[in-house]
Amino acid sequence: MVTHSKFGAAMSSCPFEPSLRLSAHRFKIFNSKHEYQLVINALRKLQESGFYWGTVSGKDANNLLSAEPTGTFLIRDSSDNRHFFTLSVKTDSGTKNLRIQCDSCSFFLQTDPKCLPAAPRFDCVLKLVHHYMPSKNSPSPSGNGKNNYFIHSSGEKIPLELLRPLLSGVSTLQHLCRKTVNGHLEVSTKREQLPHTLKEFLQEYDSPV
Repeated sequence: MVTHSKFGAAMSSCPFEPSLRLSAHRFKIFNSKHEYQLVINALRKLQESGFYWGTVSGKDANNLLSAEPTGTFLIRDSSDNRHFFTLSVKTDSGTKNLRIQCDSCSFFLQTDPKCLPAAPRFDCVLKLVHHYMPSKNSPSPSGNGKNNYFIHSSGEKIPLELLRPLLSGVSTLQHLCRKTVNGHLEVSTKREQLPHTLKEFLQEYDSPV
């Protein structure tokens, strides 16, 4: 499946304009230069991630994830003009679509305003995704190695589990090696000892996802 992104016009734009529109058929605009940079930087990393599916619809995302195991997920452009990205994830109750909200300095998942504490915020969509994935290095208070987050949908309380991204293509060996390096904390602490070109390569995509 070949997909494209609604961000094509924004990526090719040079000077920032406060009312810059993503494309002719969208209505979401950037509220500030900082938000513009935040979204464009996130987009560049998403395009390298391998699990960004561009403008596929919610229905298409459901079809793509229908035969996948619970916990499989992808990122796509939001079909809601008020948002940039959507996280689609396969749960035991089917595919759920979670809007990734964005303000001038961070990304966070849409939550019930009555829920406390507030949803964690990140300066990158990849960091948001990584936060909701199970981690041996950062176990939850329950001790099961997973964060206890839930999706509230139609009266159901569904565990949010991001276990495996659904790839849209084959990643290069270089990219796979970079993700592996990023996933090892002991290596991360020694990055200053690496050659400059290698450090730049790692910084361009600083996520293990």
